[in-house]
Amino acid sequence: MTGLDIEKDRIIEMACIITDSDLNIIAEGPTMIINQPDELLDEMSNWCKEHHGKSGLIQAVQNSKITLEQAEYEFLSFVRQHTLPGQCPLAGNSVHADKRFLDKYMPQFMYHLHYRIIDVSTIKELCK
Repeated sequence: MTGLDIEKDRIIEMACIITDSDLNIIAEGPTMIINQPDELLDEMSNWCKEHHGKSGLIQAVQNSKITLEQAEYEFLSFVRQHTLPGQCPLAGNSVHADKRFLDKYMPQFMYHLHYRIIDVSTIKELCK
């Protein structure tokens, strides 16, 4: 994401993996870099500019031809191939921010998922 403000920031990269309940990988989905206008990238915080710049993500976003709508379609198509509606939870590391952005910018994708979230950062904290 270009930041954490869902009103002004946007999704710039997504990936998806489907696992079973034992976390065995069933399918690896697309990884996509989503094009965003230069004006939006210019307004990112210094932290985002530094980290996304060093990783090459900013340049990749500028070079990408993938729209947010195309990305939503591709991810939804992938998830539909491997899961039933309402049964697949969103999972990831500190995934609550991701959920807010996906709810706003990819509502059809989120509609297919279960309402529950699995945040592995919580598990990491509990194991300390």
